[in-house]
Amino acid sequence: MTQSPVPTLRHLADVAERYDLILCDVWGVLHDGTRGHAAAGEALIRFRGLPGPRPRRVILVSNAPRPWQGVQKILDGYGVKREAYDAILTSGDLTRRLIAEHPGERVYHLGPERDAPVFDGLDLTLVPGTEAQRIVCTGLFDDDTETAEDYREALAAFRARNVPMICANPDLVVEREKRLIPCAGLIAQAYEALGGSVVYAGKPYRPVYETALAMAGELDRLPAPEVGRTVAVGDAIRTDIAGAAGYGIPSILVARGIHAEELGVTAEHHSLGDVADWLSRQPVRPDAVIERLVW
Repeated sequence: MTQSPVPTLRHLADVAERYDLILCDVWGVLHDGTRGHAAAGEALIRFRGLPGPRPRRVILVSNAPRPWQGVQKILDGYGVKREAYDAILTSGDLTRRLIAEHPGERVYHLGPERDAPVFDGLDLTLVPGTEAQRIVCTGLFDDDTETAEDYREALAAFRARNVPMICANPDLVVEREKRLIPCAGLIAQAYEALGGSVVYAGKPYRPVYETALAMAGELDRLPAPEVGRTVAVGDAIRTDIAGAAGYGIPSILVARGIHAEELGVTAEHHSLGDVADWLSRQPVRPDAVIERLVW
């Protein structure tokens, strides 16, 4: 059966009136790991200012493996105005909830020191890997030089002891300075391939959408917005688009993100061309594609 083509948007304003809530990705939409995208922030501000039967809300939903306050600090540094969003929900926030379900455990942190705030104030003891009852993977120790292959021996040792893992960032890669940088999701996949037990916190899994919609309702002391009046905006098919589709939420794919090279929007090619062939080969399709998030 022939699928209808996915529409290409030039502006968020073309469809904004249809929605009460935007669940917006952060890395790849509001910044690229080195600088903020001012136009994206302004688009969200304009959306929040639209009149409607209920307030228009924006919740930033990020697979960052740290509490939301850390993401807000990064956005402040990139010049993304706080008026662009109502709240932030991170995979780090959800990870903290998962850790709290196992009070007093001995936990091994597999990841860089910058992600350590995910453990702040929790009832746990951070220990070396040989003593751990649980692994919390937030990423690679050095994502500039390492790959998942560098962790094979350590993961095999954990698997031999049946140590469960919480993956605090399901992303496989993110874009940084036009490079794709490996994330915790690659480590978790490698551990699962060995037969290890992994629980994922964040997109594309249902709890992040349940939590985000509930947060939006709480902002106005109203029922959660209707799923059909909610739209997810992100740059990753595997997490942003697949997660939204699995929950029944419409989605908009931002082309100039981690799929930019595949979609032909690079420094040399500035406009979005025919994406139908590429989308036809993806496991799930967005409801629309936009080159960058602009009003």
